[in-house]
Amino acid sequence: MKQIAIIAAVLAAGAAIAGPQPASGRTFTVGFDAEFPPYGYKEGDTYKGFDLDLAREVCARKGWNFVAKPIDWDAKDAELDSGAIDCIWNGFTMQGREGKYSFTPPYVDNSQVVIVAADDNIAKLADLKGKIVAVQTDTPVQKALQGKDDENPAAAALGKTFRQILVTATYNNAVMELESGAVDAVALDVGVARQKMADKKGAFRMLDEIIMKETYGIGFKLGNDALRDEVWATYLEMLADGTVAKLAEKYAIDGVIK
Repeated sequence: MKQIAIIAAVLAAGAAIAGPQPASGRTFTVGFDAEFPPYGYKEGDTYKGFDLDLAREVCARKGWNFVAKPIDWDAKDAELDSGAIDCIWNGFTMQGREGKYSFTPPYVDNSQVVIVAADDNIAKLADLKGKIVAVQTDTPVQKALQGKDDENPAAAALGKTFRQILVTATYNNAVMELESGAVDAVALDVGVARQKMADKKGAFRMLDEIIMKETYGIGFKLGNDALRDEVWATYLEMLADGTVAKLAEKYAIDGVIK
């Protein structure tokens, strides 16, 4: 596997990476949307999810103190720039954000899909013409549907057919709007869509057609390559020894890049 094959090279190069190296025992603070299952969410008094468990394991192996910090998604750049968080590790789509962050290589393939009420007669994307579709704020699918992403003209054309694109603060809010009948559909990440359908068995269904394909990466402050590379080297060890696969199975994550 290509990524596993470069583990040794990454580790060997670690000592030569320019800039200060993170010390053992440091605090590693992960910024995340606490309403984004199965990647990051709150259950009882505990923050959990696929990405948070990956980050916890990285910290355990490095001897770092792990801190999960829920953030307002609109404020993620300010949190990162101020140093309040070390990275954004939360189903963070890379497309459309290139050049704004020091990203790791992609680790999950992701698609943007649509869910509708189970008893609705919407069967394909074309059936969304004249409908109200909810999206979460500051997400690539919002930008694509609103014509703000030059790389997805098909999504922009689709968005123009909608009666309205309703922008909500969180996917939980978007799904609540769907449950109440205030919107006809929600456009969202496939992993989140599956989680919402599992949580509300029989209430929703997912259209077969996708809006667009994407990938997730771990986003660090632009220029913070040293910390990014150290975290990524440890992630690759976890990929090689099966830890990532076990967590993917636990959270029903499809599309882990090997």
